[in-house]
Amino acid sequence: MALSAVSLRRWSWVHKWSSVICTVFMLLLCVTGLPLIFHEEIDELLHEQVKAAPVPPGTPPANLDQVVTNGLAREPGQVVHFLVWDPHDPSAMLLSVNKSLDSDPSTNRFVRVDTYSAAYLDAPDFTRRFTYIMLKLHTDMFAGLPGKLFLGLMGILFCVAIVSGIVVYAPSMRKLKFGTYRRDRPRVVRWLDVHNLAGIALVMWTLVVGFTGVINTWADLVIKIWQYGQLAEMTAHYRDRPAPARLTSVEAAVRTAQRAEPHMKPSFVAYPGTLFSSKSHYAVFLRGDTPLTSRLLKPALIDAETGELTDSRELPWYVSTLLISQPLHFGDYGGMPLKIIWAILDVATIVILVTGLYLWLRRRRSVAAAQPAAFDAETTRPVTSP
Repeated sequence: MALSAVSLRRWSWVHKWSSVICTVFMLLLCVTGLPLIFHEEIDELLHEQVKAAPVPPGTPPANLDQVVTNGLAREPGQVVHFLVWDPHDPSAMLLSVNKSLDSDPSTNRFVRVDTYSAAYLDAPDFTRRFTYIMLKLHTDMFAGLPGKLFLGLMGILFCVAIVSGIVVYAPSMRKLKFGTYRRDRPRVVRWLDVHNLAGIALVMWTLVVGFTGVINTWADLVIKIWQYGQLAEMTAHYRDRPAPARLTSVEAAVRTAQRAEPHMKPSFVAYPGTLFSSKSHYAVFLRGDTPLTSRLLKPALIDAETGELTDSRELPWYVSTLLISQPLHFGDYGGMPLKIIWAILDVATIVILVTGLYLWLRRRRSVAAAQPAAFDAETTRPVTSP
């Protein structure tokens, strides 16, 4: 059904102002997101890391307790928050450490240990890396949770701009063929054609990336909801129990979790008293082995005193939605070909934003220039006698 003139004006107003408000921030996200697509390649090019010694195929991994012991031996006064299987380098494991369990996990340091020999490798400072700066600008502009929520709001406005752009596209192009580029017209018309064509051609991709980006800005809130919901329910019987004086073997805890879920692999272990666990449990997070299930996690809670499995459940839908949205947003689940496609689409989105901003500024200048002309015409009009 065709839009009435009033409805078209309203949708055009929504498209204009939702775009104007979010454009600068969307440009920031697109520019910072471009190197993040290739963050692994950039890190490898700019930063040297100690390589693990090559091992024959079939070599069993080292005992995890030895991995932790050797890593902490080079980091005196630190405690482990998380033990992580490096998804990009199977030959190395990561210890996420800090001064105490009460320390802010965002200030954790990482220690790399050889997966097979348990030898200490290095402790790179990721916060000094170019990709870390780009990631912080992209996720929260170095403003923490308020920055994330603000960028989430800008993402919502971006999605509104896309939807309203779809609505006004057909009426505005009814006299032109799809993909028309009027090369013989003034620059503003040519930029309008580029803006319209790129916008409608990329509409599905921009909606997916924009919406998944909004979901990612809610990550801190989603984790809190999970902590006070499912995790609290899984550990309710241990609420009043004191923290264990001595922890059982983390190697045994992981083996117990894998016996319960033999078709899954460990992704990381949250130590007792940390963000993703309780004061009485190791939380072993397991993942699948397919492109999709490798992004989904399942926690297995292991009593840190007895080593027994106490609970294991599928994560609730809102956490799974968050986990699935991350690879869709960054395009890092299909190897280099998909990364290149994501980069091309990112650059095309920058073109949409720049042309839209140019058209708005050009219109403002035209209106500003027209107002004095109209005033001069009014004041210099000849006065006739009645």
